[in-house]
Amino acid sequence: MNVVAELRAAGCVFAEQEAAVLDGTASGADLEELVRRRCAGEPLEHLVGWAEFLGRRLAVGPGAFVPRKRTEFLAELAAAAAPGVLVELCAGVAPIAATSSAAERYAVEIDPVAAGFARRNAPEATVLVGDLFAPLPRGLVGRVDVLAANAPYVPTAAIATMPPEARDHEPRTALDGGPDGLSLHRRIAAEARMWLADGGRVLIETGRYQAEYTERLLRAAGFDAHTETDSERASTVTVGLLA
Repeated sequence: MNVVAELRAAGCVFAEQEAAVLDGTASGADLEELVRRRCAGEPLEHLVGWAEFLGRRLAVGPGAFVPRKRTEFLAELAAAAAPGVLVELCAGVAPIAATSSAAERYAVEIDPVAAGFARRNAPEATVLVGDLFAPLPRGLVGRVDVLAANAPYVPTAAIATMPPEARDHEPRTALDGGPDGLSLHRRIAAEARMWLADGGRVLIETGRYQAEYTERLLRAAGFDAHTETDSERASTVTVGLLA
């Protein structure tokens, strides 16, 4: 079986790299089955059980959102703030909490499947299942140094245009940001301030063309806001600082 040719024929842009990963995972009939499933649209990371993120292999699998390369920029900005207390909202498999050195880490995820992977990836963190701030202990009010969120920001109507590995195999709750993609950003901006310590900040991954609106939401909530970008990873993060 020519794995590269099979993957390329199925439209896999990085056929050579994916073939190397699959070849290192299985052989014979097992490899053929993985290739068949990848060609049918299943995410590579779901098939092999991990995603590379900042040089680490994070556990991931069917039913969980796969952390993207662009979210590494969000993790780096969070780390640069040297937080003592970090909260990752909409955590998925917890890539931010897993790669943070914060002494106290919390990861909040609404989906229990993803939260299970988060506990494997970030055993030092407290992983909570629930909607945004709801499950956080009240003792964190006024204590959080960095609140980082890769909240869903795909407009509802645009989900149909996404690649099948995302559209058909990742949970809709991890993709759907509401009519304009900003529904979760509104909610985070409205409540973030009360949780932050003096000098704290909120970091929200957003879309390139949504960033100015995410900034406006944070300013309306009393933050000084600006946006930082990483063109190499096509990443956009809006930063809110306590005014």
